[in-house]
Amino acid sequence: MPWQTGGVASRTSAPLDQPGIEDLDLTAVMSALADPVRLGIVAALDVHDGDIACGTFGLPVGKSTASWHFRVLREAGVMRQYDQGTRRFNQLRRADLDARFPGLLDLVLAQGRRVDVPIVTTPDRAEPTRPRSAGGRRR
Repeated sequence: MPWQTGGVASRTSAPLDQPGIEDLDLTAVMSALADPVRLGIVAALDVHDGDIACGTFGLPVGKSTASWHFRVLREAGVMRQYDQGTRRFNQLRRADLDARFPGLLDLVLAQGRRVDVPIVTTPDRAEPTRPRSAGGRRR
């Protein structure tokens, strides 16, 4: 049975359907992690403490494309999303993924940390910060 959040970011938003741990599918997870942007999102979630709002990722894509990437990751069960006020937050489902597919996330994140996805931490979002383990050039 899918896991659903109760709140929504606005009165026009639909509830967020998210798979339960028993519904995680290896093919769906691997497909979601195959894209470099999504892999960078997952790596950024892994190295930063706490949950991260969608608008604070410094992604190299437009807003609608970013929303699509977040949805793909959520529907595959790689991350959980929840709404708080008008912001949508993202949380890596590390414990669920490690329980269902032991060692998979560690292998994937070794590659994902090569993708540089900055997180904007200032209130005005002017200065992006780099994830702790990101370094070097993108390959």
